[in-house]
Amino acid sequence: MQPTDNELNAAIRAVLAAGTEILEVYARDFGVVEKDDRSPLTEADTRGHEAIVRVLAETTPDIPILSEEGASIPHADRRDWSRYWLVDPLDGTKEFIKKNDEFTVNVALMAAEGDRVSPIAGVVFVPATNTLYVGVVGRGAWRLAAAELSDVTFEHVASHGIPLPHPGTRDNRPYTIVASRSHMSPETHAFVEERRRRYGDLELISAGSSIKLCRVAEGTADEYPRFAPTMEWDTAAGDAVARAAGCEVFRWNAEANAPAGPLEYNKPDLHNPWFLVGRTKDTHEGN
Repeated sequence: MQPTDNELNAAIRAVLAAGTEILEVYARDFGVVEKDDRSPLTEADTRGHEAIVRVLAETTPDIPILSEEGASIPHADRRDWSRYWLVDPLDGTKEFIKKNDEFTVNVALMAAEGDRVSPIAGVVFVPATNTLYVGVVGRGAWRLAAAELSDVTFEHVASHGIPLPHPGTRDNRPYTIVASRSHMSPETHAFVEERRRRYGDLELISAGSSIKLCRVAEGTADEYPRFAPTMEWDTAAGDAVARAAGCEVFRWNAEANAPAGPLEYNKPDLHNPWFLVGRTKDTHEGN
């Protein structure tokens, strides 16, 4: 089932509202506390969560919300959800704390088809650069930036945004892998070196948060290997943007050193397995 324009408009409004709250905190000194899993939490995470929930609850009251900052919903309560919002109010809190601008707000609309749950639409907002990525699986993906984001609607994004992938982004550049700025594992280094042997002229770039998935979606990177821990809300919105732009988001089989089917959602355990983002032809040719 395709998302409605009302649902897409709600997701866009939600991320922009959260972005406003987050930037107010970003512009001043702020405290950091440690959650039970030892990950950092700031006032911006909480204010972003509250802004998103407020907009989505008012606009789409019949669709449940699963958010990183409200993630204690048991699987028994959510396993039968046919549609729900999956939210990360501030992805890249470490980047936010470092003030390097590489943090995002993420809202995905999830849908069940049989036993499989996957994102059917996703909105990723980069508040520090005022850049919006929107993807609707089966309809397309777009990027919109700067002054065009005031009271923006999905119709405006689809008519004025730059379609993804951007034309010409893969011309006259080396094969490019984007990797996590804060979580570069030894397995990721090994993957990069294997690709370097294969392609020769290879560039490795680092980025924070779901920006990495969007880099593959827009065509400025060819692959994003993530062989380190993530959660479902970290990936869902960027996953939708990537799939809508013609990419695949695969679980990664470390033993076979190969893709192992699409990333899955609404699992009892919300941790993601290792995964690889890439365009299908590149990803399969690389193995």
